Amino acid sequence: MTDGEVVTRYVNRWGDTSGPASERSGPRREVCRCFDQVRPHPRARVGFHAERQDTSAPGWLRLLELVDEAADDGREEFRPLVELSPEERRQVVTLPPSIATLTAVRHLMLYGSNLVRIPPEIGAMTSLEEFTPYTSYRLHWFPYEITRCRKLARSTVSTRALFGNEKLRPPFPRLRPARGSVADLDLESLDARRWGATAIRSCGVCDGPIAPGGLHQAWISLRVATGVLPLLVSACSPACVARLPAGAEGYVPAAHRGGRLDQPAPDWD
Repeated sequence: MTDGEVVTRYVNRWGDTSGPASERSGPRREVCRCFDQVRPHPRARVGFHAERQDTSAPGWLRLLELVDEAADDGREEFRPLVELSPEERRQVVTLPPSIATLTAVRHLMLYGSNLVRIPPEIGAMTSLEEFTPYTSYRLHWFPYEITRCRKLARSTVSTRALFGNEKLRPPFPRLRPARGSVADLDLESLDARRWGATAIRSCGVCDGPIAPGGLHQAWISLRVATGVLPLLVSACSPACVARLPAGAEGYVPAAHRGGRLDQPAPDWD
């Protein structure tokens, strides 16, 4: 380097997201084999991850504490996984409903998580501007309620892990038939393999109660921040499903029920 030479410094965007423990301390996430995330591979059927959150696990209990701390101090950036050991990260497969209290958080960092689902309560994070679940390879879809985060402008998601993504076009799980009554369902303790979620507390479209009109689910692919995400809608009525917007350009153009359906050809490069 000579005098006067300009030195260019590059920021490592992910350098402080893995926490103090390394992979040598143990893997921090499970391997996902739902579909090939490297190259297009015809597959007629996929399903939801069925894992239920172990609410007695140390990683989960620590996460609850971290959410409470973040809500109390009003922090604008929330990076809970850096506070967990690799083993504790493996124990966390979803986020708690209490993330609804994080109304000051502007950046939610979930880099390298073992998550298989995000709860609909993310829609209450009204200050959220940036969402980073990058390299969360078991996270294949998001709740429709994320569209309530009106300030969300930036997202970094591992596209090839998503149902219906434009690179590989993996299928979507086939949804259960619509139900006019949920009298025989415990909406607080659902089978995630069947419904995608372990609890459905309100309509993802109108935010009203599910019980009066039954349970009606649909898939829709919409642009959210800087990418197109597959969104699972859990609605209270056919009317709410009918209110959904058109799908993103280059994707299935309308809400659908998954399973065998025609998708645009993969844009594989």
